[in-house]
Amino acid sequence: MAERRKTARPRKTAARKRSRRTTAKKSSPKRWSQRVTRESDALDLKRGVFKQTSAKKIAASLKRSAEQSSRRKSGAYRSALSMLTFYINRAGKTLPKTQRTRLERAKVELKHQFGRE
Repeated sequence: MAERRKTARPRKTAARKRSRRTTAKKSSPKRWSQRVTRESDALDLKRGVFKQTSAKKIAASLKRSAEQSSRRKSGAYRSALSMLTFYINRAGKTLPKTQRTRLERAKVELKHQFGRE
């Protein structure tokens, strides 16, 4: 049988690897969702509002922030609910189940506090 000759492949240099790594992540800034919750035009949120232990407290804080905010573009209820939904969606699978259920209860409580339902 005839022997196969191995073809020489060009080796990747460290510089070539480095340049690929640095350009891959530059296009999108890190933690953009954190920046949105901090600097959003929808609401001026109280710090740590989503970490509170009670769904009623979370809803009350969102309602207060939504009603006091002068930068929101839609109604207070819509702004508060959209910010809460945004936080739940962006947390994704990393959100603990207990906190997710608390935030889902806060949605219902928010509806009651705004007199919807």
